Amino acid sequence: MTDVFAPGSTPCSAPDARPLLAITQGDPAGIGPEIIAKAFRDAPDQMQGAFVVGELATLRRAAACVRQPGIADLPVAVIASPTQAREMPPRCLPVLPLAGLPGPLPYGVVAAQAGRAAADCVVWAAQAALRGDIAAVVTAPLHKEALHAAGVDFPGHTELLQAQAAAHAGVQRGQMPVRMMLASEELCTVLVSIHMALRDALDAVTRDNVLQTLRITHAALFKSLGRRPRIGVAGLNPHAGEAGLFGREEIDVIAPAIAAARSEGLDASGPWAPDTVFMRARNTPAHPGEFDVVVAMYHDQGLIPVKYLGVDKGVNVTLGLPLVRTSPDHGTAFDIAGTGRADASSLIEAVRWARRLSAQ
Repeated sequence: MTDVFAPGSTPCSAPDARPLLAITQGDPAGIGPEIIAKAFRDAPDQMQGAFVVGELATLRRAAACVRQPGIADLPVAVIASPTQAREMPPRCLPVLPLAGLPGPLPYGVVAAQAGRAAADCVVWAAQAALRGDIAAVVTAPLHKEALHAAGVDFPGHTELLQAQAAAHAGVQRGQMPVRMMLASEELCTVLVSIHMALRDALDAVTRDNVLQTLRITHAALFKSLGRRPRIGVAGLNPHAGEAGLFGREEIDVIAPAIAAARSEGLDASGPWAPDTVFMRARNTPAHPGEFDVVVAMYHDQGLIPVKYLGVDKGVNVTLGLPLVRTSPDHGTAFDIAGTGRADASSLIEAVRWARRLSAQ
């Protein structure tokens, strides 16, 4: 595999003026590095101005993994600073090596080393974004079990980024509330709770949490849409409780939160039956959506509809942070890691969404 050392050792196209994006390598035992390599190979226009934070030999292995017969190898460029990513020619993989990361690890194996490496890349990228050195962060998948094995006391990207942003702002983590949005061109959903047991997620459906979710959703989408977003709110119970027959959360918790949001000028409505609200919000040429976004009460309620429409189309966006962060909406896929079969479409969409959001 050819390495290109930048700057100055290879002819480069004219510098690209688009915002700089850092892509974290993800868990090195998973598909993250290879979908990154595929994205730089197959979507050169989208990837201009982007670079990877990771370990050189791991990304070199990924580039070799996605080789195609009769097509030139994807060169790997070593850069020393984010701005050098703008000097890279198309179909070139710029890597900003992070000191202390382990070399290539076995594919498909949960390992503390892999979890620590993935977390270290996220921390570096978050801090660079908070300093203003880069415009956005795109995170390749990490493995939560590996993260836990490494002693990282966060269940996933969202909470890790929240902690970094809170520390940068000098506030407690709870003072910087964040929410997960899964977005595609057809459907966007925001979650009241994220990574917790379902029993705990039910307890998290409180008036304050629902109202806070509505406020965060409104603020984030108002900025990107340039108008008040139309927010449809899903109920918790079947048929949104059927006027209290199947539970009172809609009456006692969700409806009061919506009323409070509307009194603040938010365009929120519901609670709507959760088995139909996502269909009503789906936006297609033949069926313009009634809502710009649906607020769902817990993780699977909101993520299943978006993922059903196609994991190659969905993008994970963290709302409430003082930085732009997107991610593909799939995991590490240990079962196919290293085979070159992983689909890079969701990562490419994540880069596209990061550019869109960082341009606001």
